[in-house]
Amino acid sequence: MQIRELTIPDSYEITPKQHADDRGVFLEWYRFDRLEEAVGHRLDLRQANTSVSRRGSVRGIHFADIPPSQAKYVTATRGAVLDYVIDIRLGSPTYGQWDSVLLDDTDRRAIYIAEGLGHCFVALTDDATVSYLVTDVYNPGREHGINPLDPDIALRFPDEAGEPLLSPKDTEAPSLAEAAAAGLLPTWDAARAYYASLDASTDKGGN
Repeated sequence: MQIRELTIPDSYEITPKQHADDRGVFLEWYRFDRLEEAVGHRLDLRQANTSVSRRGSVRGIHFADIPPSQAKYVTATRGAVLDYVIDIRLGSPTYGQWDSVLLDDTDRRAIYIAEGLGHCFVALTDDATVSYLVTDVYNPGREHGINPLDPDIALRFPDEAGEPLLSPKDTEAPSLAEAAAAGLLPTWDAARAYYASLDASTDKGGN
């Protein structure tokens, strides 16, 4: 597989090598060792999630308190979504910026999003099926959201997605500026310190 860091530090696009024959296709969609080489530490995976979304559905922007927050390894097993990583770490050199990766059942890419980053996607097809591997279990008391239509973030949704369809929770979520004012956002320094602690644990042979 090929692993490429995105313009948002600590997020990566993963493109697997597919092996096709007359029976179909085989690929490795997750390799802990290859990802460890890229990010500097192993992922301690603790939960796996799946969502199925109709075209136009927007899920996010979501993030969790750091530490431990929740790193995510995301792929689409059916259909297509445009997946976004948003830098919401106060003090980051790319604060308020975003990058995106097309996840679909053709190229079968994945995206890795480190702890403390915001995550969102929009479904480009009906029944778009997305699977997530995450490093901590869902903890509603530590989960937060930012409105994906915040004009200061200015996510660009493809025309093929149609009219954005949001949950009431995401519609009512604060803007990035409001979340910052409320003290909800992680900081760049806290995120870097946490990543360093994970790197050190891996160096010592832990997981």
